[in-house]
Amino acid sequence: MTPADLHAELVLARSVREVAEFVDAEGWGKPPQMFALVPTADLVAAQPELLDELDEGAELTPVAQELFPDDVTGGSMALDEILATMSWPPAVLGCVLVQEIVVLPPDAESALDDALVPLLADHEAADAAARAAAEAHPDRREARLFAAVLREGASLSLLQVRPEDDADEFADMDLRTYPNLAPNLIEALHATLE
Repeated sequence: MTPADLHAELVLARSVREVAEFVDAEGWGKPPQMFALVPTADLVAAQPELLDELDEGAELTPVAQELFPDDVTGGSMALDEILATMSWPPAVLGCVLVQEIVVLPPDAESALDDALVPLLADHEAADAAARAAAEAHPDRREARLFAAVLREGASLSLLQVRPEDDADEFADMDLRTYPNLAPNLIEALHATLE
């Protein structure tokens, strides 16, 4: 990894952390949301009145976009279809997508397989069955998936598992990454910047 690559990853990680803190303050139960990553210096030059609100030490500033409709993840609109129609102007150097998902323990895979096998010929029915099985699983946990990319190629995917109800509300936010987390989503986000 070159120093430029490392620098880009650090800039992206800082931006994702800022988005995570913003979204966490808004609470759970929200539809997916995009954030444009724009150079802080350009934003201050275009809107000097924002100077006091921005972290001038940050190279990029996340700019929240409107929330997606509530039914985007499993209803009448699919997230991949929306992302396929999106594009960013050249002033946007990257983007972050936040979406709430359900995570299951590894041993839950057999329950999902049982729900899906009879429906594999019908993609939409299989997807609906997988969602229903995940939602009904007793060990399911809610989580937020943060997927972020920069035009120059850096990418980052993080997972925040929703704390248990009795967890300390002032505890540090626990963001985790895993190998090969959301590769298709990262690819789709890169396509929005092309």
